[in-house]
Amino acid sequence: MLRIHFTATDLVRTRVGTRLDPMWELVLSVHQVARPESYFGSWSRLARRRLVQAGTIRDAELLAVLTPARGYFPDFLTPAALPTQFEAGVETVLSTSKQRLRAEVGRLDGGRGAGPWLDDVAAGRPAALHRLGVAMRRYHGTVMTPHVDQAAEITGRWVAGLAHRTLAHGVDAVLSTLGPKTRWRAPVLEVDYPVTRDVHLDGRGLSLVPTFFGINHPITLADPELQPVLVYPVSREPFWRPDRHPSDRQQADALSELLGPTRAAVLRVLDTELSTTALAARTATSPSSVSRHTAVLRRAGLITTWRSGTSVLHLRTTMGNELVHGR
Repeated sequence: MLRIHFTATDLVRTRVGTRLDPMWELVLSVHQVARPESYFGSWSRLARRRLVQAGTIRDAELLAVLTPARGYFPDFLTPAALPTQFEAGVETVLSTSKQRLRAEVGRLDGGRGAGPWLDDVAAGRPAALHRLGVAMRRYHGTVMTPHVDQAAEITGRWVAGLAHRTLAHGVDAVLSTLGPKTRWRAPVLEVDYPVTRDVHLDGRGLSLVPTFFGINHPITLADPELQPVLVYPVSREPFWRPDRHPSDRQQADALSELLGPTRAAVLRVLDTELSTTALAARTATSPSSVSRHTAVLRRAGLITTWRSGTSVLHLRTTMGNELVHGR
């Protein structure tokens, strides 16, 4: 059982994260490759195939040694700065001090198949840290990059609901809705946890970080002196299918028959957010026509629309993705 003790100041200083942290996602995805939960079974099989095909399975094995799926893994792999870009996160990890590397890697039991590499990482030797950076980048590019946008979209809808509850009812309302593994009994947040721990925030507040690849229970950093963080799994949608891919021409034709060619074209190009003007240019139609089509797609739940300054932006929903990809 993990018990996180709040004061009134901690409630004010608690921060509700609105996006995925790329370093937490990398570590927790390695756990899913090594010991997948049922939801990630198909993704794990697909990830292993991709790693073998790309010749990067050794990279995943080294990361698995450094980040065991059960028990302790080093805090320096998930920097408290919460970098929003993967490359910035990798650079932060590789710049960890030798003292911290020695202390944190030294807590690991050691890993089969790592050879002297783990000891070299603990010593901060440049060649070992370079190899760690290579492993992180290759692994991420092989098995995570294809699903980053979809994971971010699903997570974005979840945290948008939390943000709304925070504004309407305060942080207390958020702490009581982090999932079945947590219980808010003010002023203590209880979390089902493999070990018994008490964390006293002491006025530092708590960073709530959503995760897509973490599924068992919320987790926190091992070092109680670091800025307190609680990484919690978002509610994933049951029709997420990472092992299916769109077939090309036949599928596109079917979508055009269903929606009409212009509306299908609008839906297909919205795999990234576009303004009405940009969408009109991409689909070779007028902004007024785009507005009519996006209104229909939005009412059908296939896209989402929001205003940013003077622009109106559009993006496919997960349902829209599923339709475009023939699922």
